[in-house]
Amino acid sequence: MSARFALAALLALAGCAPQEGPAAAAPAPDRTALTAACEGREGWSDPAPPARIHGNTYYVGTCGITALLIVAPDGLVLIDGATEKAAPGILANIRALGFDPANVRHLLASHEHLDHVGGLKALQDATGASVLARKEAVATLTSGAAEAVDPQHGAIPPFRGVKVARAFSDGDTLPIRDIGLTIHATPGHTPGSTSWTWRSCEAGDCRTIAYIDSLSAVSADNYRFSDHPDYVAMMRATFAKVPTLPCDLLITPHPGASGLFERLAGDAPLVDAAGCKTYAAGAAKRLDDRLAKEAATR
Repeated sequence: MSARFALAALLALAGCAPQEGPAAAAPAPDRTALTAACEGREGWSDPAPPARIHGNTYYVGTCGITALLIVAPDGLVLIDGATEKAAPGILANIRALGFDPANVRHLLASHEHLDHVGGLKALQDATGASVLARKEAVATLTSGAAEAVDPQHGAIPPFRGVKVARAFSDGDTLPIRDIGLTIHATPGHTPGSTSWTWRSCEAGDCRTIAYIDSLSAVSADNYRFSDHPDYVAMMRATFAKVPTLPCDLLITPHPGASGLFERLAGDAPLVDAAGCKTYAAGAAKRLDDRLAKEAATR
């Protein structure tokens, strides 16, 4: 099969018109293989097989940390890089799907912590891809050190920084054809926390995938959210925003936070229009519980 014919077949399956771009040479493993491989394992660097989630979107991360590969007409897009230890496995997963890592054109991120972006430098070196980020995340992505305002400052190790090619603002659509890849500011877990939405079609079934960043109120031991009312207000604004985002198919940086593996196995609906609302409501309750606990121990 020629590369051009293989590409046309892939895009036809995804419900897209044939375009020049990367083609898969091998079918994605069954979704249930990922679920089975990660049963009882959720380490940040625990290797996992790849899986097709929907249309142009593939899981290439670890058992504990999501990394997503998006097939776009202009090349491949990778969101998040897990840990540096996990980077070789992410590259191997891309190859296992039949893609060439050299065709990864852009690297994106959810939030600027070691477990999600620690592997970006190794992936940038291996692929030559440009890093695109929300402007509020650039300083930490570049330095590798959490900002002083980050609730986990001093508790989370640094990572190797990356070179950011271009910074974007809330609501910007990235210059990637046909998929409407849009950046959403969802600060709270970190100051630069970012969520992403894009269009994915499979056999005529078109959905908006929402990769919504972590919303959890996690901090260093000596940090009290109640001492930072402005930060709490920012988090509450994010909790109110997330349910308003286009969200047919929710994915989160920690797959367990949205039950992704169970949904891929068919134990729960993969597509759920209420997914983002439920996710935000749970985060809001956990923040309330944390504030109540702080008040009780003052």
